[in-house]
Amino acid sequence: MASPPADARPAAQAPGPDAAAAADPHVLRYLEHVRVEKRLAARTVTLYTLDLGKLSAFAQEAGQPLLGLQTAHIRRFVAQMHAKGRGGRGIALILSGWRGFFAWAARQGLVPHNPVQGVRAPRAPKPLPKALGVDDAVRLAEFEGSSGTDPWLEARDAAMVELLYGCGLRVGELAGLDAVPGPDTQRDGRGWIDLEAAEAHVFGKGSKRRSVPVGSAALAAVQAWLAVRLQPFGGAQSARADAALFLGRRGARLTGQSIWSRLRQRSQLAGLSTPVHPHMLRHSFASHLLQSSGDLRAVQELLGHANITTTQVYTRLDFQHLAKVYDAAHPRARRKPQE
Repeated sequence: MASPPADARPAAQAPGPDAAAAADPHVLRYLEHVRVEKRLAARTVTLYTLDLGKLSAFAQEAGQPLLGLQTAHIRRFVAQMHAKGRGGRGIALILSGWRGFFAWAARQGLVPHNPVQGVRAPRAPKPLPKALGVDDAVRLAEFEGSSGTDPWLEARDAAMVELLYGCGLRVGELAGLDAVPGPDTQRDGRGWIDLEAAEAHVFGKGSKRRSVPVGSAALAAVQAWLAVRLQPFGGAQSARADAALFLGRRGARLTGQSIWSRLRQRSQLAGLSTPVHPHMLRHSFASHLLQSSGDLRAVQELLGHANITTTQVYTRLDFQHLAKVYDAAHPRARRKPQE
């Protein structure tokens, strides 16, 4: 039978009478306070009881009275719990219970200060970004809808996938692209695709502008979309369509939420086991470039990260200038569109 994870909280069970009788009298007063005066839930009181039981045991092992514990003792107890495999989140919850007890004790004049104040749990490791494998990413990018798929939607969604994965754009940057740059494009913080230069110009976080190379597959997909983009609205002279590159059925700029929904649906139709969201394709863009090139600085600039430590998270997934790195390393940049 599998044992529970080390940082899991114990099930809420009322302590037996022997445990209650053996408890420190100050702990009993505090538990009565939180139960009667603060009116905390029974489960919360039980968890406090268990956490303060741990503290009492630690104090006994250290040869210290409970109310005589100092910050150095608390830090030692934290280190002991962490060494035994308890995670940062579980330790943080325990510290919260201890902090409340000593805050109450200080108000009662039982201790001169709160020894838990300022003590923090060990930081939990940052979760790895969720990225697709190269095969899955390419499978999604090359997916074509069935014969019954609306060709207008198919062209639009294919272009969105290619730009998200091929350029590492954020969903807001994708939604903010204009079909043709106008006098208000830069002023309003929007971007555009320069088809001749094969570059995407976007405004990222903090209104920071960056240019990203656009691979041949993405260029072909964008051109195919532009050829049909205004068809439902009356063509090039239509006054019903927004200036946005990606439009919805009513001619308005596609929202980030709609892009999330369309991408999730497309990934399911493509047979991927995991529903894909836009940022997953950005993660895939970064990790696949790093796997092939190892050029962290180039990937930092392509992603628009202000601090390289933000980009370094991708080195945990696996590890030559911007366009050069892109053209040589990115799976979609190396694949020529089918004739």
